[in-house]
Amino acid sequence: MEEKIYKRKIIDKIIDYLETEDIIVIYGARQVGKTFLLKYLIKHHIKENVFYFDLELPNLLELFNQGAENVFKYLIQKGADGNQKIFLIIDEVQYMEDPTKFLKIMHDHYPNIKLLVSGSSTFEIKRKFKESLVGRTVNFEIYPLSFEEFLIFKGKKYRLGRENSESINAELVILAEEYIRFGGYPKTVLENSEEKKQIYLSQIINTYVRKDIRDIGNIRNISSFNNLLEILASQSGQLINILEISNTLKLNRETVAEYLDLLENTFIIKRITPFHKNLRSELSKNPKIFFLDTGMTHLLWLKEFPKVVLGNIFETFVFLELMKSGKKINFWRTTNKQEVDFIIKNKELFAVEVKYNFQNLKSSSLKFFSKEYKCKTVTIGLKGEKKGKYIWEFLKEIEDNA
Repeated sequence: MEEKIYKRKIIDKIIDYLETEDIIVIYGARQVGKTFLLKYLIKHHIKENVFYFDLELPNLLELFNQGAENVFKYLIQKGADGNQKIFLIIDEVQYMEDPTKFLKIMHDHYPNIKLLVSGSSTFEIKRKFKESLVGRTVNFEIYPLSFEEFLIFKGKKYRLGRENSESINAELVILAEEYIRFGGYPKTVLENSEEKKQIYLSQIINTYVRKDIRDIGNIRNISSFNNLLEILASQSGQLINILEISNTLKLNRETVAEYLDLLENTFIIKRITPFHKNLRSELSKNPKIFFLDTGMTHLLWLKEFPKVVLGNIFETFVFLELMKSGKKINFWRTTNKQEVDFIIKNKELFAVEVKYNFQNLKSSSLKFFSKEYKCKTVTIGLKGEKKGKYIWEFLKEIEDNA
């Protein structure tokens, strides 16, 4: 039985570049769906004269390390039509000794070859990709499924927007809570057993987060790195203080900063900076930190999936939905603790307050910020008597006004 391959939203952006000369580079964490995305492109948009290579296989890695000329000869011997465009798809390109040299030669000297490559770590790829590739690549970042993609993978058909009935929204709330509890890694989403979901996600944590990333960063103090992961998971959606963490872990600040950079460049966390203009009372130092998957956050922090949605994880969910829709996101906080969860720069400026239960929403900081910066305000929640918007309603609103 043929394995079903689902369409990801980013596909529509990628296919716009299939006929250009650009090298398409797809970044993303392990198990996030890069390989299936490439296979979807092969099945639905490329189809002919296409060759796929996974460089995790030692014999293929050896071939590619021999250089572009050898790979081109291999393609011809495999039946590639040299008079037509050849689509060369390389999975896990970061394993190559010198991917920059290979891609540059292939791009510059074999104009009938279209390159699509994927990698699991911007840290590793940035280290190996040199400036000589500037102007030759177009880059796409792949994240765990968005809520809309989660619904597609679950076989749930909804038109997300601002006109949903109360009964439809009630169904979506239940599905959103499931998504928040278990996260958006495709294999986890497609598995119905909670026990197997935990096993699959634990395997990703143990192989990718605790091992691969540790090896990429050449980390020797393993216990401190693992402790840092747990501390960061517990603080997802909150301000992060490097000095405080370094004191807790008894690590120097530079090491903590390096670990944070490593985790951000390997798609585990994301930091956002404060929004500020010129108010003296505005803080502009500590960023907010978010994990890029709520299920992973739960297992690192709580060692299990909670039965209820936790407030800071709901804020993490809202952040991820905004980020995956391509929005520029900041937050705002003053010295006297006035705070707005998210500031979104769209066609207009939006100040966004987030609370899992609508009843807990507070509007004083929103009103102050709105008066100061003449922007729109929105409150986002999920449970209780509806006094604001659901995230899918807000995303539709800003999409319509883009």
